[in-house]
Amino acid sequence: MRRSLPKALLAVSAISLIACAGAYGLKIEILGMVVSSTADISPRALPAQGGAPVEITNVTRIGTRDGSQPSTLKELAFTFDKHGFLDTKGLPTCTQAKLAGTTPQRARKRCAGAIVGEGTGKAEVRLPGQAPVDISTPLTLFNAPPQGGMPSLIAHAYETLPTPKTLLVPIPVERIRHGRYGFRATVQIPEIAGGYGAATLAEATIGKTWKRGGKTVGYANAYCSGGRLQVYGVLTFTDGSRFPGTLTSPCHVAE
Repeated sequence: MRRSLPKALLAVSAISLIACAGAYGLKIEILGMVVSSTADISPRALPAQGGAPVEITNVTRIGTRDGSQPSTLKELAFTFDKHGFLDTKGLPTCTQAKLAGTTPQRARKRCAGAIVGEGTGKAEVRLPGQAPVDISTPLTLFNAPPQGGMPSLIAHAYETLPTPKTLLVPIPVERIRHGRYGFRATVQIPEIAGGYGAATLAEATIGKTWKRGGKTVGYANAYCSGGRLQVYGVLTFTDGSRFPGTLTSPCHVAE
């Protein structure tokens, strides 16, 4: 299903606040396409400064009101709260060369120490002359060598239609200074099933702890300021439509 939307069309036909396990997100509809997304950061009891290890969970769903195939997702961009940071000191890295041509199981075995997140991706595939098929893949996020002095990741997925294929997506993290936000990660979505697939679900949890100098440290860290942590996300589709939204996870200062 493909749409052509005017670039000036930023108003939505329906927008609502949704709650999931205490995390607040958005459900947005534009011309029959429906996108919902939530973000949750745990634990919620965090220090007032410095930072402590956390897990970040995002669930994004894409669909249509009439059951037709959604537009093709082109890019996911997340801007993260400046009251958080990534710590990769002492954490193994993995490269695209090591992950090329691997299944999810093989990739996780080959670079086990570099895994910083896991999840699931789903898509609807409509090959010519065939009935729609839903496909699913494990998603794995690996710590990759830094870029420009900043952490980076590699997302690994695996599709089986029309033929088995490993999908690898580099995800650089950049530092920004924009109000409450301090970091941005942009994910360029690869072509799914030879261009006949459309993403319908992406869910992943990022977070890892390990010992360093006898102390437990974490990959993702945060501290609480203002009773909340925020992520600003924008989904961009190949037809030019954009779904922006601010996702909030509550927090409180630990006793």
